[in-house]
Amino acid sequence: MRSERLTPYARLPRAYRDLTLLHSTIDAFGRAHWLLRERESAEQPPGPYDAMVVTVADEGCHETRLSSVLPRFPRIDSLPDGGFVLADSRCREGDDQVQVFDALGRPTWTYLVGDAIEHLLTDESGDLWVGYFDEGIFGDDPLSAAGVRRWSSTGEPLWAYSPPPGADWIAECYALNVDVRAAWVYPYTQFALLEVRGDGPPRVRTTSVKGATGVAVHGERVAFLGGYRKDGDRLVMASLTDSSVETVSTTRLACADGSPLPARRHVVSRGPRLYVRERRKTEWAVLDIGEL
Repeated sequence: MRSERLTPYARLPRAYRDLTLLHSTIDAFGRAHWLLRERESAEQPPGPYDAMVVTVADEGCHETRLSSVLPRFPRIDSLPDGGFVLADSRCREGDDQVQVFDALGRPTWTYLVGDAIEHLLTDESGDLWVGYFDEGIFGDDPLSAAGVRRWSSTGEPLWAYSPPPGADWIAECYALNVDVRAAWVYPYTQFALLEVRGDGPPRVRTTSVKGATGVAVHGERVAFLGGYRKDGDRLVMASLTDSSVETVSTTRLACADGSPLPARRHVVSRGPRLYVRERRKTEWAVLDIGEL
């Protein structure tokens, strides 16, 4: 079976590689962000800490220093005003789970969005899309029960998934793509592709693809990355119809140098692009289905 290859996209500058990598993502504008902190020592007490966001974009590299960071195991994304939002994936009673920082790195807001965050993506307007995994959906936190929600950057609930006719409740959000015009949700157990536009119910399209962890959409074309067991590097190309996603071809995705795709990886889905980073590594690569 032939394979497609990723293309190198963004790399953390060498000057920052002695710092501890907490999280990294690609935002709605295609900028790469790395959240870093000084390496911890046994003498450092638990509590708020200082961190740094290093941003790499077409115009170059710059850093933003964050003060009094609360999330211990944070996920990060950017806001259109130059600020950032950080969130702990797990939430306990009394936690300040989500923390918003302004463009100068100063903390401004804290709020809760629900336990067991699997995906956290901001859109170009600054709204925060959150997809949850099963321990939150079936746990005791009502904020997670919907499976996917949208929040304002200040914590106002804006939208929550409720199954329309032909769809089921979400047991886990396997993949989430937030684009300029829509959000695309690929949930377990039904593995339909849900198209969310505005505040109304999502449009449901059935698929035959199981277990993917990334989804890219370009016009009427769709790509699903991943699957169960031996299909971890599977790339399914498909086309949208009114009610379904029809498979066109199945290939494999490899790294830029042709080596196998790492099993332990982080995938960010943005419109027609799948961004892939090996866990604990500092380089992002990309597959743009608009160029295939």
